[in-house]
Amino acid sequence: MMTSETSVLGNLLDVELDVTASIGTTSLTVAKILALGPDAVVEFARTVDEPIELRANGRLIAHGEIVAIDGRFGLRISSLATTTG
Repeated sequence: MMTSETSVLGNLLDVELDVTASIGTTSLTVAKILALGPDAVVEFARTVDEPIELRANGRLIAHGEIVAIDGRFGLRISSLATTTG
């Protein structure tokens, strides 16, 4: 027997969300961005051993680590974000 709660959840399963994996952020001037070229390195305010953030529609949902499989990159989930409130 399907309750109204499971019915609503079932309706949401096909909703698409924008999902991003954030490896870091930095601020650059327009001049520095225009000066970037092949082999340029952009430094982020994050160390390589820190977990990557996985966000859905801008909201943190998990942490993980970058993995390479058959020449493609992915994210291995190591922990789910907890919600408060």
